[in-house]
Amino acid sequence: MIKGWTAEALNTAPDSQNEIHGEVISKKYGFKGGLVPGTTISAYLIQPAIVAWGMDWLNRGIAHVRVGSPLYDKHHFEVVITDESDNAYEAELHTEEGNVSATAEVSLPPTTPEPPARRNDPLADKHFVGPQASFETFEKLKREGCLAYRYRWGAEHRMNSYLRDSAQMPHLLSPQGEGYANMSFLLGCSNWVLASNARMNPWVHLETRSQNFRAVPTDTSLITEMNVLAYYEKKGHEFIDVDVSLFDEESNECVMTTFLRAIYKLRGM
Repeated sequence: MIKGWTAEALNTAPDSQNEIHGEVISKKYGFKGGLVPGTTISAYLIQPAIVAWGMDWLNRGIAHVRVGSPLYDKHHFEVVITDESDNAYEAELHTEEGNVSATAEVSLPPTTPEPPARRNDPLADKHFVGPQASFETFEKLKREGCLAYRYRWGAEHRMNSYLRDSAQMPHLLSPQGEGYANMSFLLGCSNWVLASNARMNPWVHLETRSQNFRAVPTDTSLITEMNVLAYYEKKGHEFIDVDVSLFDEESNECVMTTFLRAIYKLRGM
């Protein structure tokens, strides 16, 4: 049986370069305060899978998460399981105001597809600053390719907990436990490589579809490669869709793939 759960939300990125997570810019756009990152909301919805299926899910699990409305720092939330079948569930994240902030479809397939191979895209220089996000920028990235980025997972990483009380995380993920990379960090890599290839501020994470291929232990260096899929305008917002692959730098094994959809330019900017 897949169990829902409840906790107090943590804004894991209050000082992010994406100022939608800070107080000033978020309130300018009509929010009550800095937004809890979509990747952290996703981790809340995915936690029941890790509790139920453990390493099996970290090694081959699938998740599709859509974020539709805000969750704020220090607010209580509840993950409600709305449907369950063999090795799969659907869930909603309810805020303390009674809103459905996000939904998820999570499953444990019997096998995994063939993982992508690392392309060895050029790694960005540490001083590189990406061009301003625009249709022209994304067309160039789609045509010429994107820069890869390196991210290191370890106990010292600021994303080592996605909860104010890390004791509520599964033992496999907890800093006090086995310390495998959590989904807030892993999905966060997709956000960071996108925002590093094209400067966006503020922007909003909307949706991910992720496929795990291998759990990521502590002290692992990851290489992140990205493809631009589509960019378009809808109702005044400008959207970007990308595919991102994460590779263990030492072995070149793919550990996860993610489809990411975001609004990179909010209406009225």
